[in-house]
Amino acid sequence: MTDTSLKGQVALVTGAGRGLGRAFAETLAKMGASIAVHGMRENGPAEYGEGTTLTATAEAIGSAFGVKTIRLLGDLTKMEDCARIVAETEKALGPIDILVHNAGGDIAAAGGKPNPNDCVAIKEEDVRAVIDRNLLSTIFICQQVAPGMMQRKRGRIVTLGSIAGFIGRTDGAIYAVSKAGVAHYTRCLASQLRPYDVTVNSIAPGGTRTGRFIGTGQGSDPKRMVTEGTLDRVATVDEVARTVAIFAGPAGAFVTGQTLRVDGGGQLWPA
Repeated sequence: MTDTSLKGQVALVTGAGRGLGRAFAETLAKMGASIAVHGMRENGPAEYGEGTTLTATAEAIGSAFGVKTIRLLGDLTKMEDCARIVAETEKALGPIDILVHNAGGDIAAAGGKPNPNDCVAIKEEDVRAVIDRNLLSTIFICQQVAPGMMQRKRGRIVTLGSIAGFIGRTDGAIYAVSKAGVAHYTRCLASQLRPYDVTVNSIAPGGTRTGRFIGTGQGSDPKRMVTEGTLDRVATVDEVARTVAIFAGPAGAFVTGQTLRVDGGGQLWPA
């Protein structure tokens, strides 16, 4: 039986042009929600061969699942862009019932990964870029969406953390710090929104088989790139996206302030 439990609802998914963001958008669309597909660049889906344009991605999701979609561009590290994106979503689709904030990444100010990428030697501009892209964007977009949910006394917010935020690490240290911040901001926001019946939860994936993961050379171990038969592997995007269905759907109605690790238990074992 098809799950249409989100029919009539509106979801804004950030960073939805490719990878996990697109999988999140498709999951919510399959459940019947209208989708605002956000990206930072129109040609973003083509960067790692996961599509052509953001417009084409939004149209494909709408056509595949029979829901209304719109495409939105904007820099979520800028409050004015966040405000415009929320306003455009609600003008085109209606009040936002679900926010999935997926946009982020361990990306330097000039693009690519920071180099060096540790605690001590990382460049100032890269520290600011990584924290802004992950933590600040989470705060800004939530600040724009939450007031409407509070007024209506309903809503679901899902942020994207990372298992990197739970362990000390040398490589990607500032990214890990920013994702730890996302996890705690999620808890704090959940506490504030609880009296308004708005839930706030976070997903913390491990390595996931996206175009970017493969394109940046992280999928080089064939034993970990299988799709079944072992937990010692990289997740598929669908395995992570199913957790959005939980937090945004009926199963998550009484769950808030939580961070769900989706890593096959990888952090239970020594590296």
